[in-house]
Amino acid sequence: MSNYHQIKAVSLFILIIVFGNCKAQTNDTVKVQGIEKDSTIVLSTEKNTLSYKKLIVPTALIGYGVASLSVNGLKKLNFSTRDEINEHQPDHIRLDNYSQFAPAALVYGLNAFGVEGKHNFRDRSIIYGTSMMITSAFVLPLKHVTKEERPDQSNKLSFPSGHTAIAFASAQFMYREYKDTNFLLGISGYSLAIFTGVYRMFNDKHWFGDVVAGAGFGILSTELSYWLFPKINHLLGGENKNSSAMVMPFYQNKSVGIGFVKSF
Repeated sequence: MSNYHQIKAVSLFILIIVFGNCKAQTNDTVKVQGIEKDSTIVLSTEKNTLSYKKLIVPTALIGYGVASLSVNGLKKLNFSTRDEINEHQPDHIRLDNYSQFAPAALVYGLNAFGVEGKHNFRDRSIIYGTSMMITSAFVLPLKHVTKEERPDQSNKLSFPSGHTAIAFASAQFMYREYKDTNFLLGISGYSLAIFTGVYRMFNDKHWFGDVVAGAGFGILSTELSYWLFPKINHLLGGENKNSSAMVMPFYQNKSVGIGFVKSF
């Protein structure tokens, strides 16, 4: 199988899973009348539940990734995919370091240019910040527990792919913000997420199973963040009209985080 067809098969596999996720979530919505206060226009809203439909796809992806650590057939697929890629000696570019955040950056950029999503700046910042924290809580400990060696043998922190997890968390965030107002725009972030995962393999940093699991953890993290948002918003006093709050990302001393300032 040629490099082109190998990567096409990988991308198609992830696309089928992702669009299955989109369809399941679209069917799990309810129509409402009116406009939500202190937010952008909402045509429909999901029930505040974490239904089994939203867990099927990320669970399947994570399950495949975990199985690839020990199931011989899946481990062979990891090696054969890497061998096929390396036969063609692809250029090792580092765009995946930036593309992982691209869908989320698009959400903020589009809102700045008037293409409104589901939530205002404050609310979507809380949701995305929560998603990033959950993603880190999944990925970082697992890397040290599984101790899977990277394809390039640089260290034993291969499983799961953190870049792919962030990329799919960002893509799922974009999907959830725009799926009710512009479905095609909402799903466009997945192409950037798939690019990130594929290039983690091109750059010899991850096995195929690492990437698939990373996609699952990313989608799950964002779903959990949307489910948790009403609870977090209540704790932050989001329903108190006499209070105000500002949430914004920060970068300091090579550390990335979310800053929160609240006044009463």
